[in-house]
Amino acid sequence: MYIQPLGKVIKHQNVLYHMFADDTQLQKSAHTKQFTELVQSIESCSDHIKQWMTVNKLKMNDDKTEIMPVGKQSNLKLLSETSSLTLSDTTVTFSTKVKNLGVHLDSSLSMDAHINSLCKTAFLEMRRISQIRHLLSLDATKTLVSAFILSRLDYCNSLLAGLPDAKLDRLQRIMNNAARLVLRKRKRDHVTPLLMTLHWLPVKARITYKIATLCYRSLHDDSAPSYLSSLLKPHVPTRNLRSADAGHLVVPRIKLNAFGKRAFIYTAPSIWNSLPMSVRLSTSLLSFKSSLKTHLFRQYFDA
Repeated sequence: MYIQPLGKVIKHQNVLYHMFADDTQLQKSAHTKQFTELVQSIESCSDHIKQWMTVNKLKMNDDKTEIMPVGKQSNLKLLSETSSLTLSDTTVTFSTKVKNLGVHLDSSLSMDAHINSLCKTAFLEMRRISQIRHLLSLDATKTLVSAFILSRLDYCNSLLAGLPDAKLDRLQRIMNNAARLVLRKRKRDHVTPLLMTLHWLPVKARITYKIATLCYRSLHDDSAPSYLSSLLKPHVPTRNLRSADAGHLVVPRIKLNAFGKRAFIYTAPSIWNSLPMSVRLSTSLLSFKSSLKTHLFRQYFDA
């Protein structure tokens, strides 16, 4: 069953949306003073969705419908009087945490819930691998760790950009322990030589790698998501400078550090502009990834 026409129904209600398989997300932003109008807009959109589903012999899954307001804590407190919405005759209470395609999100986008879940799962997987480590070769252990631990650290890690070091350090400790497990080292052994031996980039570098790769694709690949490529603007100097051909991007002015400086529209140009010109001018995605990893490896380990 194809539900692509549902997007036209939602768009007609002036509501942003994202679809992935049978999962549909609605997004609407407004000032706190306009929260009542925002609620009415979402409720109206929900009614139109239900009408479309009825016509097409479909039914909305009310049990899996969740609503989460997102914003600064000071603004969220102003919304305490409204704790639910009525969607198609069903009252849905606001959630403070939701799981979106495997990522745990909270109202303030602190990513605490996601990091807690990552740590819990990763340490459980490490314990399982450690129990059979004596039976495994080095290559087999690296494969297991990459599949069950590193893959989780890398999944949607661009969302972790701009988080305080204290939060990212928790994820780095997971990688450090994984390196010791692979190379059968003690807990007190210095981890930097181990990461270099395995050629593993640290957590912060992997976040930079992911965002820079998304940025390159958005600039050079027509198949890149338009909602990302539309955020990147080439920097055009007002005067004829030598830097005009440097391939820099515009870094927008941001008011809110907690949200704005973590957004792709800010982090991607900032990271891109910090890369050497030789990396930025790579002629293919494959060569860009290779040059980028070499650059980051030197940046984090040669200092």
